[in-house]
Order: sequence, then C-alpha cells, then structure tokens
Amino acid sequence: MTDKNAVLTALKAVALADGGDLVSRDMVRALSVDGGVVRFVIEAPDANAARGLEPVRAAAEQRVAKLAGVRSVSAILTAHGPAEKPAPNLKVGGHPKPQQGPMQLPGVDRIIAVASGKGGVGKSTVSSNLAVALARQGRKVGLLDADIYGPSQPRMMGTSKKPGASPDGERIVPLEAHGVKMMSIGSMVDPKQALIWRGPMLMGALQQLLGQVDWAPLDVLVVDMPPGTGDVQLTLGQKAELDGAIVVSTPQDVALIDARKAINMFEKMNIPVYGMIENMSFYKCPTCGDEAHIFGHGGVEHEAQAMGVPLLAALPIDLDTRLGGDAGRPVASGEGAMAEAYARLAETLIGRGLA
Repeated sequence: MTDKNAVLTALKAVALADGGDLVSRDMVRALSVDGGVVRFVIEAPDANAARGLEPVRAAAEQRVAKLAGVRSVSAILTAHGPAEKPAPNLKVGGHPKPQQGPMQLPGVDRIIAVASGKGGVGKSTVSSNLAVALARQGRKVGLLDADIYGPSQPRMMGTSKKPGASPDGERIVPLEAHGVKMMSIGSMVDPKQALIWRGPMLMGALQQLLGQVDWAPLDVLVVDMPPGTGDVQLTLGQKAELDGAIVVSTPQDVALIDARKAINMFEKMNIPVYGMIENMSFYKCPTCGDEAHIFGHGGVEHEAQAMGVPLLAALPIDLDTRLGGDAGRPVASGEGAMAEAYARLAETLIGRGLA
C-alpha cells in the first residue's frame, strides 16, 4: 500500500517553474493517506503565486494517482497569506545618502561578508550554501547579493519573484527561499539588461539594499561580495558594521595572489577575517574513487597559516553542487556528502560564536 513517504517521493517529481519542486520548497501540507484515499494541501507563499499554480496542482494529483493502491487523490491549492504589495517604486542606484558612520541594521545580530580576490572561485555558490546550511542549523539567516554587476543569487536560490513592500509602502520585504531571506539587485531590475553604472550609483544601490530592506529579525546576514577590492567592498566597510569576513579561493597560485589582497583589504578596514575556504580543492572520480587535484593541493591551507587565519573548509569540485545552483536548489538544502560538508562549516562558525 502507498504511504506518506511514497506520496512525497512522487511529489518530488513535480517541478516548479521558478526552480525546485513541491517537497524541496516545503509546499506540501496536511498530507493524509487512508485506505487508498490521498489528500494534501499545496500551500503557495502568497495569493499571487497561488493563481499560477493550478497546472502544478493538477500535475501533482496525476502523479500521485499512478501510485499502487491509490483509489482517489484530492489536492487543494491555498496561499500562506494575502497577496504582497509591489515593491516601492524606488530609483535603484541613485547617489548614496549622507550618513554618519557605519549603519547598524535593526534586528540583525551579525553581518558576515563572503569575499574573494578574483572571480570564478565559487564565492557565490559558497555564500548561498552557507546561508542555507546555517538556516538548517536553526539560525535566522539573510542573504544579500552585493554583486551589483553580476547578481546570481536569484537563480541559485530558485526565486524569480519581485520583492514586496512593507504595509506603509516605504520599505522592501525580502524574498524567502530555503528558509533564508534573500535580496538581490537581480530581483529588482530586468535580468536581461546590463547595469552600466559608475561608482556613486552602485554605492547608492548597495546602501538601499542594506538599509531599506526589512531584514529583521536575523541572527546573521551573509553578504555575497563581488570579486576584487573595489567600490562595493569599500562601501560595505564604510556603510555597514561588518562583523567579519570569509575569503574563498581555489588552491592555484593565481587565485591565492588575489586572495592575499582581499585579506589585506579587510585588515586595513579593521574587519576580522574569520578564515579561508579552499573551494574546488579536489575532484573525486565517481567511478574509481581516486582524487585529482586539478588546481593544485593545499595552497589555501598554506596561505591561511601564513596569514594567521583558520582554514574553515576544503570543498571539492562537485557535479551536484553545480546542478543544484543552476536549478535553484542549493546542495546544502538536501542530503549527501556536500550537504554534510556545508553543515560542518555552519557548525564550525556557530561553535566559535561567529554566526
């Protein structure tokens, strides 16, 4: 006979247009299986989303009806709350407003920057998975995509919605995915259009994403930084009270050269560096189990020792991690070796009182 686990397995095959499935997005409620009669509720995040999910509801019923022993299926579509108001009509990217010293974000206990000296080392992947892993440890987590020119978190977190507005229409309500509050410039502008901005407009947009978003309450806000040591890094260091930074690098020498610069930048801004993460540390063959060190081996660990900071994790090149990021399902949200690796990283930060 079909049981609840069999039904949930079937529902995992019902994909959503904006990424994920009914089970991974935690949308199945009130599931019951009684003598071949299956009933469940599909809970959309809001009324606007619910209106577009009728094909998904029908597909879910059809999928479950094919299970052995199922005589009838009833799926009800509902919404978690009222339709969100549209986000305030902000002039995104205006010149920054004057402020005296770094701002304290109300209700946000800690802000951690995830940075890299150069692009292509997997910093955004680490940021999204770390945020999800911290949320799975019971922390209230936010994720700010500060890569204004190349925002990737909407895709990696599996959300294509526009942010909503607070009741007074003056503040932005962040999106939520995988238990994490998320905000990105990519959720507010046409993703097909390039942002051709000079520094002042960039700094103004970043100031808005920090101060005009209803982040609270959060235990930790993870900031996915762009690569390098430019305007965004300086703006964050001056406009927000960063508690610490994590620097991501691959083991190869050319990446480590820029990682040193990133660490040096944070030191000059008096921002503690919590440690380094060696990403793409090795590749493990799924057939024979042998490890290949494509980008070298141990370079980040050696550099961390030389710079006097901890090595927080060594993460391999992993196909599931790439597939999960492209599909909007961070690998840390599921099960397996990589999810466990990110869970250990989150436990390390929490255990040291850093997150």
